[in-house]
Amino acid sequence: MGSGAGNFLKVLLKNFDVLAGPVVSLVYPLYASIKAIESKSHVDDQQWLTYWVLYSLLTLFELTFAKVIEWIPIWPYAKLILTCWLVIPYFSGAAYVYEHYVRPFFINPQTINIWYVPRKKDLFSKPDDIITAAEKYMEENGTEAFEKLIHQADKSKRLLQEA
Repeated sequence: MGSGAGNFLKVLLKNFDVLAGPVVSLVYPLYASIKAIESKSHVDDQQWLTYWVLYSLLTLFELTFAKVIEWIPIWPYAKLILTCWLVIPYFSGAAYVYEHYVRPFFINPQTINIWYVPRKKDLFSKPDDIITAAEKYMEENGTEAFEKLIHQADKSKRLLQEA
């Protein structure tokens, strides 16, 4: 009997990554999501709704790039680590991603443009847009100088309005 349990434990440890993936990414989040639905708190709802959105995006990424991913030997482990970070309440990675990336994108979509590609300059094109110019100014002079510039422009605007 002890030998059978030892063999089972060896098989379990040898296949830990294969077994842990579904437990971490599906079984626990499913259980936690059901508990969140039943609780009165909206904080856990946000955590688990966000997790499922991110998990869906990760799955779509894997399906889209399956041929490339199969050449990356550490992918299953990297995915397991990422999933743990998203799932484990101590880290609340899903809530972090929501607050810092997803929410700003939907609340104020003009501030984040992940698809921005600077155009090549020709005779008829405008110079680089204001965001690119601001980023370049901050790189060269720092954020404090940029804030000072904004305050000066704000003062000038108020003076013109008063006149």
